[in-house]
Amino acid sequence: MVREVRWGMSRVRWHDLTHAYGSAGDVPGRLSRVAFGDARTSASALSDLGLWLGELAVFDATVEAVPFLWGLAVTDSVNSRSGVVELLQAILEHGNPSQIAVQRAAHRAVLNGRSTADLLACDEDAAVRAALRIWWPRSTATSACPAALRANGPPR
Repeated sequence: MVREVRWGMSRVRWHDLTHAYGSAGDVPGRLSRVAFGDARTSASALSDLGLWLGELAVFDATVEAVPFLWGLAVTDSVNSRSGVVELLQAILEHGNPSQIAVQRAAHRAVLNGRSTADLLACDEDAAVRAALRIWWPRSTATSACPAALRANGPPR
């Protein structure tokens, strides 16, 4: 999954997009640090991404980053998957009144991850389940997780 995320990131014209502080050209590097970094590196990169993409407002770079965030959330080797889920929540909670179309697109991108969220509701990592349970209604009971969902892995 991480390899797919990395390949997909190279197809986005990040320098043409913006985040809270300007050009989004630095977003792929932070996403890579989340994907491949140790716990400290990953947490630091997530903090940056939160400030840039979702905690203050959402931007066109947010829309492009969300599918990669969902991919990282389901990748077991990622150290801070619960933090990724929390960032997705922040994106869903924030807007951009001056760019309502971008706001809607960012929220839609998060909501388009419904099937991935359902999978995460069945995740073995209690921190991931707890982070998701806060904002994803279907994630209330892992006993309700269908065996097929757990066995088949994330939707592609």
